[in-house]
Amino acid sequence: MYCMGNRTTTDTFWDESAETLSYDELENLQLTRLKKIVERASRSEFYGGRFAEIGLRADSISSLDDITKIPFTSKQDLRDSYPYGLLCEPKDRLVRMHVSSGTTGQATAVFYTRTDLEVWADLLARCMYMTGARPGDTFQNLTGYGLFTGGLGFHYGAERLGLLTIPSGAGNSKRQIQIMRDFSTSVIHIIPSFALLLMDVITELGIDPRRDLSLKIAFVGAEPYSEEVRRRIEDFYGIKVYNSYGLSEMNGPGVAFECRCQDGLHLWEDAFLVEVVNPETLKPVPEGTYGELVLTTLTREAMPILRYRTKDLTRIIPGSCSCGRVHKRIDRIRGRSDDMFIIKGVNVFPIQVEQVLMNISEVGNNYVIMLRREKNLDEMVVRVEVTDRIFVEDMRRLQQLQRKIAHELKGELLLTPKIELVEPNSLPRSDGKATRLIDQRTT
Repeated sequence: MYCMGNRTTTDTFWDESAETLSYDELENLQLTRLKKIVERASRSEFYGGRFAEIGLRADSISSLDDITKIPFTSKQDLRDSYPYGLLCEPKDRLVRMHVSSGTTGQATAVFYTRTDLEVWADLLARCMYMTGARPGDTFQNLTGYGLFTGGLGFHYGAERLGLLTIPSGAGNSKRQIQIMRDFSTSVIHIIPSFALLLMDVITELGIDPRRDLSLKIAFVGAEPYSEEVRRRIEDFYGIKVYNSYGLSEMNGPGVAFECRCQDGLHLWEDAFLVEVVNPETLKPVPEGTYGELVLTTLTREAMPILRYRTKDLTRIIPGSCSCGRVHKRIDRIRGRSDDMFIIKGVNVFPIQVEQVLMNISEVGNNYVIMLRREKNLDEMVVRVEVTDRIFVEDMRRLQQLQRKIAHELKGELLLTPKIELVEPNSLPRSDGKATRLIDQRTT
C-alpha cells in the first residue's frame, strides 16, 4: 500500500516500533543516546582533549538543546586526527575500515565494530523495505566496492532484507545489462551519471527497458542530481527512483531515504541527531529554511562523530509524512556549500545548470561546465551533448537551440554563459562519479 491518510499498512514497516514512535518517545530516546555518545566520544584522543578544554561531560547534557554546548566537528578535524585520533574502541574490537577518496585533501578513515555494521545493515534494510523491496526481489549493486562505503553498505542491507544480491560493482556497461536480463534484476543501486550512461548503451543495443528488463526500483545517490534527472531515469526505464543520502562519516548510505511518497527523505533520528544551520553564522535556521546539514551519530561504537558539518545544503520539511513515519524529512540536497563557485560576482551551484539542461528535450544526457580566465576576465562555458536528431539537422536549428539554452540559463543564473553544442557521446564519460565542473582559472 502506498501513502494513504496518516498511516499505511503494517507491511510497510521494516521496524514499526522504531519508525512510528511518538515524537516525545523519539526525543527521549535521542536524549538518552546523546548522553551516552558524549561519554563514549570522550574516550577518543580528539574529543577527550576537546571536552577537557571546555569542561564538557555527559552530565552536562540535560536536554536536546544542550547539543549546542558541543563544538562543531569539521572535515579538517577528521583529517588532522587521521588515522586513529577519533577511535573510542581498542583495535581488537574493530572489524571494518572505510576511507574517503581524499580528492579535496587528506583522506579520512572511518572504523566499525561488528555492532556498528549490524546497525548500519538494519538502517539500509529499513530504507529499502519502505520503497517496496521485498524478499524475492533480485538486487543488483552497480556501484564500487572496496573503500567506498556505498557498495558494501547497500550490499549488507540487501542481504539483511533477504534479497538475492548481485555484487556487480561499477563499470562494464554491456555486462551489467546482460546480468539484468539473465537474472531478472528488479532493484538496483546506481549513481545518477551511470544510470544516464546506461540509457545510451541500452538504446544503442536496441533494448526496450520496459519490455526487456524487469526493473521496478532504483536507489540513486552518491552525487548531486536534479529532479529533472530523476524524471529522465524514471521515464526511460519505467521505474521508481528513490533518493538516497549518506556520507562515510555517518556510516555511509542509509542516513536518510525517501519512502514511497517521495516527499523528502526520512532521516533516521533514532540513529542521528539532525540540525540545519546558517553556514555563515552557524546559528540554527527555522524548519523550511535552507542551510547546512549538521549531524551527530547516536549509536556508533567505534567512532562517534558529534555535530559534524556536512557542507550539504538542505532544509527540514515542515509537517508530517502521510506514510506514518515520525522521523523528520530533509529535502533533496541542493548542493554543497564548497561546490558553489563565483563567476562575474554571481554565486552558482552546478546543479542549477543541470536543472535547466535536463528540462530541454533536445539536450542529451551529458554536459560539462568549464571555467576559464582570459585576459583577467572569467568565462563560463557549458558544453552540452545534443540528441542525434537535432545534431544531424541544419545549422539554423543548432543555433536556435544554442540561444535557447543560453536564455534559459541566464534566467536561472543571472549571467549568460557561452554554450558549445557537441555531438552525442563526445564528452568524456566515467563509470564512476561524473566530472561536471572543470575550473581552469589560475589564482
